[in-house]
Amino acid sequence: MVAIAALLLSGSLWGQGMTKGIMAPPSNVKPIGLKHVGIEQHLGEQIPADLMFRDETGKAVRLGDYFGKKPMILNLVYYQCPMLCGEVLTGLESALRPLKFDVGNQFDVLTVSFNPNETPELAAQKKAEYLKRYKRAGADAGWHFLTGPEPSIEALTNAAGFQYEYDAKTQQFAHATAIMILTPSGKIAQYYYGVEFAPKDLQLGLVEASGNKIGSPLDQMLLYCYHYDPDTGKYGAIISRILKISGLATILVLGAFVGLMMKLGPGTRKTTPRTT
Repeated sequence: MVAIAALLLSGSLWGQGMTKGIMAPPSNVKPIGLKHVGIEQHLGEQIPADLMFRDETGKAVRLGDYFGKKPMILNLVYYQCPMLCGEVLTGLESALRPLKFDVGNQFDVLTVSFNPNETPELAAQKKAEYLKRYKRAGADAGWHFLTGPEPSIEALTNAAGFQYEYDAKTQQFAHATAIMILTPSGKIAQYYYGVEFAPKDLQLGLVEASGNKIGSPLDQMLLYCYHYDPDTGKYGAIISRILKISGLATILVLGAFVGLMMKLGPGTRKTTPRTT
């Protein structure tokens, strides 16, 4: 199954390259230059743990260094992107702010550049910018901005199903926009498309990816009532389950009421003594 976020954002995608006055292709045909751009879902795919990158300090790291304990959000960008990547990062940070979970505590974020020419210095600048916006203690240890060599980038983007093209004329990349939720072991659990993300969906996605190891009993109930749809990248209500819970709640309330009435009974009523 292929979900092509590029077609949804084709105007802005090649806003990093397209000029005005060019007739748009039919809606079922990708524009020239976007033929190999999109997102191919690889749900359940293991992100290779042995891929080498550099973090924002310049330290050599393996992707597997971040696996093992917490669910993660993976987003693929490039730091000198003139438009979409900044919008994705801004949309992600805006969605993270309302969450009751904290980056670096219940989950981590991996932001990885797919431009092999970018440096840890650029990564450090982006990290400082978005941590300043996020304003939560401990996020520095949990939100990682990585750069790396082309072989590592190619292996990572292939595993994630992230397809992009470089345009030598404009010296920019045409790419789709999405973030992915990974399980603690580094397997792809969900995709979310676009540049804005619903905090409720992200929270439920992180709870589900963690194997219910984070979140509250209410989150567990919401997961029972809502189902992730990989076609839309969103959670939708399962009406039958909501009706079951509503019916059970009604029965419990009625049962409690009947029990209370039986406990009170006629003999518990207060009587007023007769006066003669």
